[in-house]
Amino acid sequence: MKNAFLFSGQVALLIGVLSWSVALAHTPNNNSGLTELAVSEGHWVYHGRFLQDVGSQKGNWTWDENCRWASNGAFMLCSFSNDWNGQHINSIVVDTYNAHRKAFWHFEIFNSGPSARKPFAAKMEIVGNRRVESWVEEKNGKKMYERIVYVFSGSDHVKVRFQRSATGKAWMNTAVGVGKKTAEK
Repeated sequence: MKNAFLFSGQVALLIGVLSWSVALAHTPNNNSGLTELAVSEGHWVYHGRFLQDVGSQKGNWTWDENCRWASNGAFMLCSFSNDWNGQHINSIVVDTYNAHRKAFWHFEIFNSGPSARKPFAAKMEIVGNRRVESWVEEKNGKKMYERIVYVFSGSDHVKVRFQRSATGKAWMNTAVGVGKKTAEK
């Protein structure tokens, strides 16, 4: 009886260790810097509007986003189905952390629309519940600083602002919106 109890305890321990190992294989290492990306995991729906007073196109936008960890746990992969003021655009996003450079990165590719001509890459800064993707564009021979600012309220709500600056210091909102994590799709 004692041997059967020890054997069943060892089996339970082995199952627990194997389950823990499998879970670790599909989630980021807590020391890797990737844990800050975990809030993105799941199904999100964003609704927003372009601000008419700053020269943006008039209208509304919607994102339908599904994010999951890559099987190696090193990348957050997100599939987007977007409506940009009546224009449907799909994209794939890869977010990751480079431990060597101590930097987050956001990469996005599109299959249609004006952005399909060039994949998008932005350095990402994460501090607490605030995430900023920033990049520089050339417009009419001048540098234009662009960024998207996300501010998360808990694990299921986020406010987002698209911003532009001629100097990289004084920022003007060009679009605003909110995102809500929903039931799995």
